[in-house]
Amino acid sequence: MANERCLDCFYPVTFFAVSLCAAMIGSDLAAEDHTGSSRMAKLMQPFWIDEVMYGEPVLFIRDEGTGQSRGSLLFPADQIIAVTDCAGDIRYEPGIDFRFEAGGREVIIPPGSRIITKNAGDLRRPANSQRFNLTHRDGGDEILFGAKLEYHGMQTLVTYTKAKNDWRIPMPRFAPEQLPNTIEKLGAGRKITIVLLGDSISTGCNASGWAGGAPFQPPYPELVRQRLASYYHTQIDLINLSVGGKSTPWGVEMVDKVAAAEPDLVILAFGMNDAAALSAKQYGDNTAKMISLIRDRVPNSEFVLVAPMLGNRDWTLLKHDQFPKFRDQLKALCQRGVALADMTSVWEEFLKRKKDADLTGNGVNHPNDFGHRVYAQVVSALLLDPTE
Repeated sequence: MANERCLDCFYPVTFFAVSLCAAMIGSDLAAEDHTGSSRMAKLMQPFWIDEVMYGEPVLFIRDEGTGQSRGSLLFPADQIIAVTDCAGDIRYEPGIDFRFEAGGREVIIPPGSRIITKNAGDLRRPANSQRFNLTHRDGGDEILFGAKLEYHGMQTLVTYTKAKNDWRIPMPRFAPEQLPNTIEKLGAGRKITIVLLGDSISTGCNASGWAGGAPFQPPYPELVRQRLASYYHTQIDLINLSVGGKSTPWGVEMVDKVAAAEPDLVILAFGMNDAAALSAKQYGDNTAKMISLIRDRVPNSEFVLVAPMLGNRDWTLLKHDQFPKFRDQLKALCQRGVALADMTSVWEEFLKRKKDADLTGNGVNHPNDFGHRVYAQVVSALLLDPTE
């Protein structure tokens, strides 16, 4: 669909060195080790397992009556380690810039705080005032679109220890039965080739590194590559063929290019654009066709199928009920050699606990830095042995 394609801006796939500011994870943690790889290892720990949440974003919305702003955390927090701006350069003071009660999930920003807060109206624009048609579900005006780091700049990062881990939905686990060839080669320290085929989320849109802003975090594909290379001490070649605005029919047309790379692992990450136009069956059939055609050419290739994050439910263009159906189509394709990275279920749970504005990179259909990290954590969990 033309409008969706415009939103899914294509960007040349270049990757940035890890340069996450120490303040992002708290000065105590940064003091342990000044290497970027150590900080990234902490940030790449699965959020559903780790006792510490690193750099969770919150966009604080201001109450015009009281002047206070409030935001929610994913988990009840025992202790807040650090609250910083989006770049990690400014560290905010408890009791002055924010208030919090141990055991709760709510953070309150009092009047006079240095923390950025916004009115609900700041996230909207008058009808027909933007390049794209982003009509709000209530029909009044449009959702604010952020081409690069507009939402990132409004979000505050909170690092905290969990008072309890109440994450209950099933999460991906190490999958040697489903991905035996890839995991065997990784375990032996042999080079593997990964080909990624997807849409603008997989090109890296709205990650701070992609947009050239602090803290310069790479998008999820490069995070996966770095994590596997560091964990297995081997070479990981990543070929990213993703293009913004594309959907599964285009993916079928790309199978020759995918196969030409002779991949050990293919990551297929479509759905955001399919949800505007295709049925769940069409989506599933196209994905099955990609797998079959690639395997005809590269019989030992294995696959990770990414069920996408959810788009903003206030955007009328997307058929939001399609995402769970797409996930179920992918789940039905899983077998030996095919595994599921289920971001759809993760995002469903996120939106029960937080606002879309906390998690979005562009206001409608891209993740922010945190979302890119979660994508990488979910994909990597299939390939990392937690016992080692």
